[in-house]
Amino acid sequence: MEQPRLVPIKLDSYKPLREIVFESLREAIIQGRLKPGERLMEVQLAEEMGVSRTPVREAIRKLELEGFVVMIPRKGAYVASYSVKDIVDVFEVRAALEGLAAGLAAERVTAEELEEMERAVLQIYEVSHGHNLDILVAKDTDFHDLIYKASRNQRLVQIVTHLKEQIQRFRTTSLAVPGRGKHAVEEHKSIIEAISDRNIELAASLAREHIENAEQLLLSAMGEEKEKHD
Repeated sequence: MEQPRLVPIKLDSYKPLREIVFESLREAIIQGRLKPGERLMEVQLAEEMGVSRTPVREAIRKLELEGFVVMIPRKGAYVASYSVKDIVDVFEVRAALEGLAAGLAAERVTAEELEEMERAVLQIYEVSHGHNLDILVAKDTDFHDLIYKASRNQRLVQIVTHLKEQIQRFRTTSLAVPGRGKHAVEEHKSIIEAISDRNIELAASLAREHIENAEQLLLSAMGEEKEKHD
């Protein structure tokens, strides 16, 4: 039996309603129940989830900020489309930037920043055993931000910021794959060790490999999802 696009919201959570609606819509997009290019009608979505239009509208705005939704003037909100080429292009750029950042961090990192990275990885490990994708994505983002910061290259940080929407969508989708969070922890540990050892080439290489692994996992998950619907 085909899974419904959306299910009525259950108000048995400590989270605000807008957050529950946001997570429900994002999950439907990640799982392909809301298709790329599909128009998001506030009234219809509100009816399907059994809520008012206000939390749906707020959720759509947040989804736009994270790159899951695009707003087209005079037409409305649509699920953002992306192709294999889009993924490859973004990950090629990100792998190069992450490698550069990790190499520079190995040269310039402070003892305090290394401690912050260690704490960040421990937090990722702790949340990777749960089911809260938002916290896992947030902690993973924090870890990578610490490496950018330790690179001491503001131009690099600015370029990464410009790519943030695309990076966040793909980061969320790849981390939603079962087991990815735990594998990411091991890869993060190796990167920190190379940075701590001041091994510039190894840190850069491991950082690039980390991103390439996430890319391959995402492409594989997309292929499996496509087969289900063929």
